[in-house]
Amino acid sequence: MAFKVLGIAHFAVATRSYGPMLDAFQKAFGTKLEDTEDVPAQKVKTAFAHIGGVPFEFLEPLSEDSPITKFLEKRVSGFHHVAIRVDNILDAIADLKAKGFLFIDESPRAGAHGMKTAFLHPKAFHGILVELVE
Repeated sequence: MAFKVLGIAHFAVATRSYGPMLDAFQKAFGTKLEDTEDVPAQKVKTAFAHIGGVPFEFLEPLSEDSPITKFLEKRVSGFHHVAIRVDNILDAIADLKAKGFLFIDESPRAGAHGMKTAFLHPKAFHGILVELVE
């Protein structure tokens, strides 16, 4: 393998408005909002929090043509993707493509916190959307 997996970057949950969901996590588990960021390239607003030491990203659509809006048309809210932190996203993309994995993003794009990201197609992991993060 030409790249190293460094761990889980975050679990992502899609919602129309992260406020009520985060309030429920705060009430139940003492979770606190850490930061928010608009990511225009992906048409989402992100809110980050740790739940039991595990990083969570709450995704809210910024527009009706956001991929999150399309996701939410089929569900009320729910698990959206798991993000895997890698040491070199270009090497990871090349290696996984060589192994036959399908990608949504053929090259990295800008994500939250200035990270480089690329999504593998959900078909590659039997319906689970996987994001690579460098």
